[in-house]
Amino acid sequence: MLSSSGLWSLCIAVLLLSQAAHGARSHPNRYRYSQNGGPELYNGYNAIQETILPGAGCTTRPPPEIKAPKKNVWADLTRIEKHQVGRWVKNRNEFKGYEIDYMQILTPNKTDILQYLDHDGEEPSRYANVVVYDSKSEQPQKEHLRVGPLPVTNATTWEPLSYPYTSKDGKIRCLAGATKWHDYDKFIANITDPVKDVTKDLWNLTADEWFPLSQDPLWQYDEKITEWSQFWAWGTGTSSTLLPLGLYFKCSFDLYKSDPSSWKFEGWLYNNKFYSTTEEFRNAYSSPRFEKLPPNIDGPWTRTDQKGPVLPLDTEAPPMPVAKSARFSVDHDRKYVQWMGFSFYMGFREDVGMSLWDIRFKGERILYELSMQEALAHYLDSAYSMGNLDELMPGFDCPTHASYLNLTVLGPWEEKVKNAICLFEYDADYSIQRHATESNTKNIYFVVRTITTVGNYDYSFSYEFYMDGSIQVVVRAAGYIEAAYYAHNSDYGYQIHDALSGAMHDHVLNCKADFDILDTANTMELVTVTPATENYVWSDQPRHTMKLVRSQIESEDDSRLHWSGNGATQYRIINTDKPNKYGEYRGYRILPSQGTIHLSASNSSNLANAVNWAYHDLQVTKQKDTEPRSSNPSNYNNVYDPLVGFDHFFDGESLQQEDLVVWFNLGMHHIPHTGDLPNTVFTTPHSAVQITPSNFFDRDESRDTVNMIKLDWKAGKGHVETFGQAQQVCVADVPHY
Repeated sequence: MLSSSGLWSLCIAVLLLSQAAHGARSHPNRYRYSQNGGPELYNGYNAIQETILPGAGCTTRPPPEIKAPKKNVWADLTRIEKHQVGRWVKNRNEFKGYEIDYMQILTPNKTDILQYLDHDGEEPSRYANVVVYDSKSEQPQKEHLRVGPLPVTNATTWEPLSYPYTSKDGKIRCLAGATKWHDYDKFIANITDPVKDVTKDLWNLTADEWFPLSQDPLWQYDEKITEWSQFWAWGTGTSSTLLPLGLYFKCSFDLYKSDPSSWKFEGWLYNNKFYSTTEEFRNAYSSPRFEKLPPNIDGPWTRTDQKGPVLPLDTEAPPMPVAKSARFSVDHDRKYVQWMGFSFYMGFREDVGMSLWDIRFKGERILYELSMQEALAHYLDSAYSMGNLDELMPGFDCPTHASYLNLTVLGPWEEKVKNAICLFEYDADYSIQRHATESNTKNIYFVVRTITTVGNYDYSFSYEFYMDGSIQVVVRAAGYIEAAYYAHNSDYGYQIHDALSGAMHDHVLNCKADFDILDTANTMELVTVTPATENYVWSDQPRHTMKLVRSQIESEDDSRLHWSGNGATQYRIINTDKPNKYGEYRGYRILPSQGTIHLSASNSSNLANAVNWAYHDLQVTKQKDTEPRSSNPSNYNNVYDPLVGFDHFFDGESLQQEDLVVWFNLGMHHIPHTGDLPNTVFTTPHSAVQITPSNFFDRDESRDTVNMIKLDWKAGKGHVETFGQAQQVCVADVPHY
């Protein structure tokens, strides 16, 4: 038996759970949304705090405020900078009448930043990346500009921005400006109005109960765009993506003719039959052999509200993690964080959201940059702004004890997002170390999380930091699927409702990991477990066994890789100039920790060269200031000659003891099934990659924590060593809701 000061007294959190109100709601542990798609009675953080957070007894003390050692040179444009730059550009004679597509910080070159961080060099000047286009031009182009230095003064100038792009002049055609979009609605109405009687008969819907919508992506040819549009029924909120009606029409546009008279209607598609004219479609519809298919109509099946009998004891308050104090420190202004030996800065970009910079563990820089680059699901998500961060809901998106950072998102409109980033420690449901009943160490890890909604989909991005020096990048996907109509397409998805197909698709998300292992000179080593037959001096016959085979990636000619079968190969970023005391190369290993994929389609017809980053699991290049990004939001405007052509990065350069960047892909093959109705859930669409020390330290670094116990059995009497860890006791008054 353990003494009263033993194991069961450690780190106790006493939660006094109150009884739920009888009949208050059918599912009291659920956050409820109103019929218009907005949170019911929702007033941001305070409303949730008053509803579900623990009482004052367990209120978490906020993280201590610290001052970052240097300014955050990766920070996005401030509100003042953006307004100054916008006025300055619009007042230039050469841009009179131009539209500003977007602007964001032009991240300084790594070479300049390292001089500032490591060698007391000057702080790099700030510049804006401004994208403009002339919407009145017959052949409009998006032009990328470098504007600065900032703040705007008489010394501020502009020049074409071309060096970060493989398209050398920094220009790319502008699809949206190629047509007079104010005439587009009239053009579409001329197609749909003549068949209103047909659609009324097909679906029993009035004209204001359905809508036609262009399907993304557009088909691009040399000088032609083909657009497919489908009819959808109106739903509640985003649920319209579950309500395709099965009737499609095809149009084409000359890329360089904005005159609507050059736009062409090319036909109808219904029940896998194509009709090249409206007259042909109407004649077929009137024939007795025409098969009418059922519509997808909105109803309770598209709602995310609670359904079915309440689960046993579900009206009791669920378990709730609590923390008496935040054990990390934050510089809110400079977006700088320290936790248990880790430190890093946070940056933000409108197109891809949050990024992490200058990630160090116990003073050693491990990664200069860890960031999201692009995502695809048959289209490019950055074009729709993955920086549209959601306000995180305490107790749902993040634990109740999390701390939060606000952001001002400077997109087409200015929006201050409260609780855009959450920071918290979490106690994993397994130990980081244990042995028998002798020793055990808590697996406390630190999380930085954001969630962004891109149309009908939600992406949760988490960066996780562990006591042993490991880092994990995790993405989860949820939300409404964009379903297809079910007709002659069983090879492409399951039938999941009366006339609905869960159309298969890939989610591939590209990440950048710029490693600096003990300096910027690094090499990628492959260590492969290989079957072997060996003759040994101590054996009288050959032995069938296995051995390690070591090799190194020599150049960019052989650096586009797939994860090995059977997980046999370790991929290590090492510094061959600085071995450890045993002669082994110190480094960090990169490996998939939860299902990753690359793009299934080969040579995508829709996205062509805009997604050449998506065909491998991981790819290694020499770091260049001229190759900062694997993609660009403007790539969608010309998929055959994108602004950033990733293939151009691979030009045969040596990768031996060079500054290396690893581009790796997260993602999932999504074949929606009935469980994706009404919403895809976060459990299955889940992907992660881990970056973990490999011979980097002389021992397991998690030994530094005091959150461990050791049992010493002497003469049948147990002694528990707690290493000075604090006991955590608090009382939480958890109200019903």
